[in-house]
Parts: sequence; C-alpha cells; structure tokens
Amino acid sequence: MTTIHWFRKGLRLHDNPALLAAVREGTELRPVFVLDPWFVKNAKVGPNRWRFLAQTLADLDAGLRKLKSRLFVVRGSPEEVFPKLFKTWDVKRITWELDTEPYARTRDERVEKLAKECGVEVACRVGHTLYRVEKIIDANLGKTPLTYQSLQKLANKLGHPPKPIGTLTELPEPCHLQEEAASNASYDPPSLKELGVKEEKLEPCFYPGGETEALARLEKYMERKSWVCKFEKPKTSPNSLQPSTTVLSPYLKFGCLSPRTMYHQLLQVYKGSSHTQPPVSLLGQLLWREFFYTVGATTPNFDRMEGNPVCRQIPWVRDEKLMDAWTHARTGYPFIDAIMTQLRKEGWVHHLARHAVACFLTRGDLWQPWEDGMKVFEELLLDADWSLNAGNWMWLSASAFFNSYFRVYSPIAFGKNTDKHGDYIRKYLPQLAKYPESFIYEPWKAPLGVQRAAGCIIGQDYPRPIVDHSVVMKRNLERMGQAYRAGKEKKASEAKPPPKKKMKK
Repeated sequence: MTTIHWFRKGLRLHDNPALLAAVREGTELRPVFVLDPWFVKNAKVGPNRWRFLAQTLADLDAGLRKLKSRLFVVRGSPEEVFPKLFKTWDVKRITWELDTEPYARTRDERVEKLAKECGVEVACRVGHTLYRVEKIIDANLGKTPLTYQSLQKLANKLGHPPKPIGTLTELPEPCHLQEEAASNASYDPPSLKELGVKEEKLEPCFYPGGETEALARLEKYMERKSWVCKFEKPKTSPNSLQPSTTVLSPYLKFGCLSPRTMYHQLLQVYKGSSHTQPPVSLLGQLLWREFFYTVGATTPNFDRMEGNPVCRQIPWVRDEKLMDAWTHARTGYPFIDAIMTQLRKEGWVHHLARHAVACFLTRGDLWQPWEDGMKVFEELLLDADWSLNAGNWMWLSASAFFNSYFRVYSPIAFGKNTDKHGDYIRKYLPQLAKYPESFIYEPWKAPLGVQRAAGCIIGQDYPRPIVDHSVVMKRNLERMGQAYRAGKEKKASEAKPPPKKKMKK
C-alpha cells in the first residue's frame, strides 16, 4: 500500500502538516508534484519564475532523498494522472495542503471526487496561511473582513496562529522507497528546457528558489534583531541598489517558507524589546498577506473589475500603445522605466516601487485598467500570488480598500526622496548613466549639448515622456472624482426602499 503527498504550494519539509499526515500512515510514501504540460505552455509565467520553481523542486527532491525518499514529478493534469497513480501504486490515502484560490478549489474538488471513486482517502491540512480562512470568517460572524484593521482585530481575537510543527528529519522505514522507484529518471524534476526557458537568455539569479535558501535568508534577517524591531515598511527605500527589505515574499508564495515559522520567529525576536507594530512591522506584513488571502478566497471575480462586489467600476480606457510602453520600460520617465527594467530582469522590485508604477499605469497617468497591469506582474514577479496581486492592484488603483485617490505618486519627485543622485536609474537604464544629477529624473529638460555629452539623445536613444504628468494627473483626478460620485449615487439609489403603492379608494 502507498500514501501520496501532493505538493502544490508548501514546497518544504519544515512545518508541513499535510506531509506529516502522510508520514503517519506508516506506508510507503510517494511525494508527488504534478507538472501540467498545458500549464507550462499556456500559463502567464515568465522565465525567472520558472527558474525559481525548477530550483525549488530540485532542492525539495534533494531534501527528500536524504530521507530515503524522492520527489515524483508527474507530467499531465491532476485529473488525468491521479486515477492512474491510484491504481498503479496501490494508493490508499492522499494528503495535500489546502489552497484558497478559486481555480485550486475547483481542481481539488474534482481530484477528491476521483479519489473517493477509487477508494482513496483524502486528508487536507492548513499550512499556507496563518489561520484557516473559514476560522477568520466565523470569528467575524460569517462576514469577510474588508479592511486591514478588521482583520487585525480578528487576529488579536483568535490569538497567535498555531506554532510550527518542526521539520521532517527522518522517515520511518515503512515509508522508504524501493530502489526501482527511487532511481526512475522519468520522474526527475524538470529542466529549464522542459519549462520552455532559454537558459542563455536568463539574467543572473539573485534569489535562488528552494527551502534551503528560504531558511538561510530567514535566519540571516532574524539575526539582525535591532533591524527587525525597528522595521517600518514605508520607511524602506524603493530604489536602493540592494534590497532594503527581506525579499522573503517569493519563498512565502511558493511555500518554501512557512508563514507560521516566520511569525513565531518574529515573536521571539520581539520578546523583551520595543518594536514596531502592524501594519508597518514585519509581522504586520504577514497579516497583510492573510488579509488579501481571506478577501480573495471569498470574493467572486476577485481578479477582475466586472462582477467584483468589492471593486469600484471605473471607466478605464485601454490603449495598447500606452500599455506596451509601460510594460517594456519606454514611458520616458526614467524612475518608472528603471523599475520596470528591474522587474523584467530580476523578477522582484520593492513594494513602494510597485506602488509607483501601478499608480502611474492607472489613476495617476496612463488611465489603463488595473487588470492589465496585474497580468504583467503575474508574468514577471517571482512572488506573483493570485490574491495579493489582485488585491494590491485594486488598492493602488484606488478601486478597492484605498479611498485617497488624490494621493498620486509623482514619477519624478518620489524617486528623488531616497535616491537624489539617480544611482538606481543609472544602474537599470545605462543609456542615461552619464546624465548630470540635475537632469537624471527629467532628461528631456536637458539642453541638447548636455544630451550629446551624455551620449543619449532624448527621442532618439531614450523616449520622450509619453504623457505630461502635470496635465494628465489633473484630468485623471477629475475622472476618479466622477467615478466615486457615480458609485455613491448608485449605492444610494439601491439602498432606497421602493415607493409605496397608493391604496385605491
């Protein structure tokens, strides 16, 4: 008899309740990751994230082999492969970690039905979030909390999430694999070529995937006790040449790092010391994650404007040329283009940099739909997470959660606050590297002689601004005001009781 543990997220050996539930069965353990070739070909995943996944699967496989097991990477859709595996491997039980995303829930329902038809028991455990989403909803009297403050109050009411359950360091002998299964190369982790990635075109890897790197990175930052205690997210720099935050988000997204492990390590660091508080503290960042997971799990059409009950209906105007210029770092605003260049090259940018480019694309300058920006981030970010990506784009476009639409990030002044010399721009837009400090954020204002001396002519070697920020910002503020007023009027009319019918005499 065999027990399968199905890895999806939760790609780790530490604090993995679903994996330990499989081990407790005391039968041969077969850890499985399903790689769907259709998904590889059609999903909106960029080469950096495919590389991160490949590294993560290789790291997980190496960790399992030390335990006399291995990772079985099975090609095909879950609905196709599991009925075959259930029969071929004589499977009696399958475990997996709960996933809150709509697609995943639908998929899991289908697999669970297939398992029951094959006489296979299913066991699911919470591991990707701090709390079970339903527990938060129940604590809020059956309603989804729609503000961070309400989520924070509920978390305080529920108390600290469960402590992590430790690391799987050895397997009971009955769980060990037979030699033939352990050496079958057809189940090996995928190569970059199989994932459609041309390795020679990849940029240097700054954030290797896998649990090993995740735990090392966590330890590195937890050792900086004073830094952790003083951490305030808004006070970190969006354009420092080295990340001013932990860059643990990709590892949390893939489940290489347990959120409960990070949470409780933060509590230990804070113990006996004064420290910052949510929402700006590091622990507060985990609660932001929990907030968007909760709202995303219970809101219809959360990743789009139409049919989304929490999202304002704003009349964005699609313009392919504007969208393409933003996507490929050709807006003519060096700060914006440098951020989008870093994103494409490295797969990560600071959260305030994300704020700047998202505001620029939507309500600030280009008036493009937030869904289109979300899809670009979905492709390029290492930490592209369905709930967080959609939630943040609604926030930054002032479509939901955030009402101060008049607070617009300047594509010129904002970057200067933390990098007045423009070193960040010079790094990611080398064509502007020789521009003097006085023109690095607004190179179109430089005299032609200065442009020639810098070896970069605006309109020839680097684009002119595609819009005039000072003009379009005012126009867009008017548009946002109109959209907000229209939304209030609609709500008011919907809230009015129907007129009473006059009684006939």
